[in-house]
Amino acid sequence: MTSQVAQAEETVHTPGRKRDASRDDALRQAALEVLAEVGYDRLTIDAVAARAGAGKATCYRRWAGKAELVVDAVGRMKAAPVQPDTGTLRGDLVELTCHFNDVDDTFRTDVQAGLVSGLVHDAKLRAAFAELFIAPRKAVYRAVFDRAIERGEIAPVPNYELLSDIVPSMVFHRLILTGRPPDPAFILTILDQIILPLTKPCAQSEAAPNPHTGHTQTRTTSS
Repeated sequence: MTSQVAQAEETVHTPGRKRDASRDDALRQAALEVLAEVGYDRLTIDAVAARAGAGKATCYRRWAGKAELVVDAVGRMKAAPVQPDTGTLRGDLVELTCHFNDVDDTFRTDVQAGLVSGLVHDAKLRAAFAELFIAPRKAVYRAVFDRAIERGEIAPVPNYELLSDIVPSMVFHRLILTGRPPDPAFILTILDQIILPLTKPCAQSEAAPNPHTGHTQTRTTSS
């Protein structure tokens, strides 16, 4: 009876009443807890509302559905990176990737693991995740690479989006294989041996593989 009354009270909307931000936080935390426990596929708005002690209508007044709720909750847990300004590309990239080093945070690891299956199977979640989580972070990476170009530290980077995908992709890969996030040494290895070398211009080779045979062909230039 008490839960029914609480739900009825939640559905009553008072025009002009300021929304309770603490209730938003409680719902986000409940979503993370349910996500960590059962994964995205089995997560329901009913379960999140019950965990937060709220009515289901409260969730739907704030988020269109579980995809938007989960992405918002994960986004708050993994706050969007502040654009660093260390003076070097490496320093900026270290600042951007340091949040992947939560080695001992089991809860955050469980949340990420619970999210993975949903991203694979749910197109709506993928779309919301790309728009609300990935896009803002890629904008920060773009600014970091653009500033390094302006300083003359690196040449223009045509594939900065690919470079910005490398660290999170390898973190998720390691997470799936081992069940835990990588340590800082792993992140620094990715930066120093993969990403930073790819920002340096490569010498043009006169020899190129034939795309049909795989054999090396010598390019000739006309004068």
